[in-house]
Amino acid sequence: MSSRPDADAPHIPVLLDEVLAALAPERGETMVDATFGAGGYTRALLGAGVKVYAFDRDPDAIAAGRALEAAEPGLTLVPAEFSRLDRELAALGAVPVDGVTMDIGVSSMHLDQAERGFSFQQDGPLDMRMSQEGESAADFLNTADEEDIANVLWRYGEEPKSRRVARAIVAARPLATTGDLARVVRKALGHRPHDKKDPATRAFQAVRIHINRELDELAAGLEAAERVLAPGGRLAVVSFHSLEDRMIKRFLRERSGATPAGSRHRPAVADARAPTFEIVGRAVRASAAEVARNPRARSATLRTARRTAAPVWGDQGQNAAGGLRVEESE
Repeated sequence: MSSRPDADAPHIPVLLDEVLAALAPERGETMVDATFGAGGYTRALLGAGVKVYAFDRDPDAIAAGRALEAAEPGLTLVPAEFSRLDRELAALGAVPVDGVTMDIGVSSMHLDQAERGFSFQQDGPLDMRMSQEGESAADFLNTADEEDIANVLWRYGEEPKSRRVARAIVAARPLATTGDLARVVRKALGHRPHDKKDPATRAFQAVRIHINRELDELAAGLEAAERVLAPGGRLAVVSFHSLEDRMIKRFLRERSGATPAGSRHRPAVADARAPTFEIVGRAVRASAAEVARNPRARSATLRTARRTAAPVWGDQGQNAAGGLRVEESE
């Protein structure tokens, strides 16, 4: 049976071959696809004879995957956030596992569906909720204080003119569609049609990350993976922007004991805990050939680690979204 996804499967995930090499699946093993989406990684793992527990908080993704689940006895879909994968797997009696893979951020499925409100390429309701529950992007932008909006734009979108954009958003309320938000941001930043990058990109990224608590989810998901992986288990995480990649890199450095040494101004603090991960190789990026086939792969970074036999470190009590501040000048 082939280890590649079905030809009909939409949205083949980036770095598929590299992720499979990192996970090194062997027949009879159990692995977790923490971000099921359209099922590309899951199909590849099933093809290698692996039992897969696939997580997704988007009910549309779970509904679309039910036919595959019915056809593949080795697949169990779990309609939950991947931050809960340790609790969900424990409840299913599926701990420990041999591998965990994560493809962080918004999926092509979300971007391609105007009604989900993730993209300004097509006009749609200003939604952006992966779980389709809770506060929408429109709810946040139409009710939040100007300072809170600026904080989100600065922290999650690294928008250098976050105050200016936040003022423009508040002045233009109410916003109802993705087109409304894109027009406000472009006008505030002086967008010209020939500009290489649309300035609305940063605002959309920031609001999406905030609405879905994506960095908090990532921090909790990495700790959950630490708890469920068996000794020798493999972790493969693909991210698409610097905020995510910095979190993953910092987590793996810390858990592998590779935190940079201190200096005479800031002495290193010894940590008596044994490393729970061993970093495997260097960060991997998509080849030119893959980027040509799939432009979404351009910003993808894969980091891989192997679980040691050391006890888990436990939650660090760190809120990835905490302490937001605006530090800019205009």
